[in-house]
Amino acid sequence: MTIFHGFNTSASALTSQRLRMDVVSANMANADSTRAQMVDGEWQPYRRKMVVMQPNEGQPFSHFLSQAKSTNTQVGNGVKVTGIINDTTPFKQVYNPEHPDANELGYVQMPNVDPLREMIDLMSATRSYEANVTTLNASKNMLLKALEIGK
Repeated sequence: MTIFHGFNTSASALTSQRLRMDVVSANMANADSTRAQMVDGEWQPYRRKMVVMQPNEGQPFSHFLSQAKSTNTQVGNGVKVTGIINDTTPFKQVYNPEHPDANELGYVQMPNVDPLREMIDLMSATRSYEANVTTLNASKNMLLKALEIGK
């Protein structure tokens, strides 16, 4: 473990949470987009996106837990984004016969974006981002204090 290990771990988490906030913002911006992509000659509504993250080493949580219990403790190397996937929940059907994308029964397929779920995801990502900023500042302050000892 190097002196900058805490910085690197926090930086990876900050980057991942920032991407998560960007994806939530894109979901909210497209919550009413009924023509997001063309599939088989027909327009499809916007499909909600989700960020998938995992530890940098690809180890399961139980691996880190057993390491933390042992006396020879090694810490993880942060987090990484492994992909952005589409949410496969079905589109919402809204009755609006005046809409240009309405089918013959008057129903419009709307995106599967739930604003409440998106706000919860945004709050979670923001809190995680803030916690990592606090951790980064604490690491910085500890290093500054260590440098002061050498004076």
